[in-house]
Amino acid sequence: MDVLGEETVPEHARPIKREARTFAREQIEPVAADHYDRGAYPWEVLAAAQDAGLVGADIAEEYGGRGLDLPQRLALVEELFRADAGIGLTIQLASFAAEAVEAFGTGEQRERFLRPVAEGEQISGVGASEPQTGSDLAGMQARADREGDGYVLDGEKYWVSNGVEADWVLLYARTGDGEDRHGNHSLFAVPTDTDGYEAEHVPEKMGLRASKQGHIHLDDCYVPVENRVGEEGEGFRILARFFNPNRVIVAGHALGPAAAAVEEAWDFVHDREAFEQSVADFQSVRHDLADAITDFEASRALAYEAAERVERDPYAGRWASMAKLHASETATEIAERAMQLHGGRSIFTDRRVSRVYRDVHITRVYEGANEVQRDVIYKQARRAAGNGDAETDETEAAADD
Repeated sequence: MDVLGEETVPEHARPIKREARTFAREQIEPVAADHYDRGAYPWEVLAAAQDAGLVGADIAEEYGGRGLDLPQRLALVEELFRADAGIGLTIQLASFAAEAVEAFGTGEQRERFLRPVAEGEQISGVGASEPQTGSDLAGMQARADREGDGYVLDGEKYWVSNGVEADWVLLYARTGDGEDRHGNHSLFAVPTDTDGYEAEHVPEKMGLRASKQGHIHLDDCYVPVENRVGEEGEGFRILARFFNPNRVIVAGHALGPAAAAVEEAWDFVHDREAFEQSVADFQSVRHDLADAITDFEASRALAYEAAERVERDPYAGRWASMAKLHASETATEIAERAMQLHGGRSIFTDRRVSRVYRDVHITRVYEGANEVQRDVIYKQARRAAGNGDAETDETEAAADD
């Protein structure tokens, strides 16, 4: 059974989807279980993805990328994540910092930081969260104090994508203490071999084990002003600009494993007998599968609708939040239903459905916990109905994070 068909995908996004499917079958699926078991970073798969042009594919062609739009990125991600969410996340995060540099960096910064990523010579990371703070971007405490022709960074960052593995990391740090709490932070591209940058992996996770996140310690870490991305104090607004596209992509993070769960459950119940009949002949089992397929298709349709809307308007936050919320909740429910249909065998660690079950939960948390998404959806719906506050700009919407 294949629930990730092309019918829902815009026609222009189908070629990259086919590329991703072929790559996933040849490069990810054969090694996914081993990397999950060992919690090993998939360097060889990442290198293959770089060679195939699947890393940094959203970077503009003039800087070595392929200029993929949001529906194309979603089509790419759902295929990679169906094969394995941890390896898929590694491939995506290798260029995660590129969006902000491309949109707000200088021409020199784009050449220095973007091109090596697009050409497969470097990988990047992003560090915004801190050990005591996740969703409150305006409350981050790591500092970047001006000193001469640069800044000295001090503090900690947590959940940093590729914090250990990356060649450079885009770090979010406090540069002011003004009353406008959304104007007190800035972004810095920090090479990981800079003095004062020390990183270690966060404790091992129950899911996404082939993807690595870091805990960074910054101690008198000096970076030149040429490494600041955007104007001083604009860090919050720059990151807010990318919440919506990335939330749509997180919907793909959930849809891929959800597809795997549906397909695994379908195959299992059709290959197994109980009480002298196929398990698939029981009405309750058929209804479970029907519900899973229906819920999956509804989430996927919403995700592609959101991708089209956010591609046209990056501040269409309600659609991005609805896509992320619905897909992540649906994927979690489908994975649990698939576990139930597998019966006692579902808890065997060598079962793919068990791996999927552990991978999908985090999609309800990162890129803004689902409780935050519900608040964003309500507030923007209220404004659209004319019952909200007068201020409706993107900064206020992003501040809900």
